Amino acid sequence: EGGVSHVAQVSSPPAEAADRPGFDRLWHPRPVLCAVCTSRTRGFGWFDPHRLRPTRTQTRRWFCSMGCQAAFTRKAKKGLSMVDFTEEETQALPAVMRALAPEMERIGWDRPLGQLTQNDMHRLIVTTVEAFRAEMAEIASQSEIPF
Repeated sequence: EGGVSHVAQVSSPPAEAADRPGFDRLWHPRPVLCAVCTSRTRGFGWFDPHRLRPTRTQTRRWFCSMGCQAAFTRKAKKGLSMVDFTEEETQALPAVMRALAPEMERIGWDRPLGQLTQNDMHRLIVTTVEAFRAEMAEIASQSEIPF
């Protein structure tokens, strides 16, 4: 009877908190997009600390980077919504239009969207999203970080 024990130490599950009964889901939802630039999130989050825990899920936001998290936090502190176009998003629109112009020249300005091929639509969407992300990142890099 050797001194080796084959009993595993298994920690007991966390106790159920009174203000959040039931299973606590994972801390980071995987399929969520950045609340600022719509990139894939990478673990940076925000919630309204003034709300009670059960209602915080309605105010939780996830971000791809500290820059996007800081931009959202600045707006939240000012009480601004991320639903409407922000000043920065409005500033990004001309860059998006400049990026789309060559694609529209190639396709034809008078061609209805319903007649575009799947490849043409894909190129327009990718061009729009990438130009917007790049311009928002540039604008965020020029703004003051609040810490």
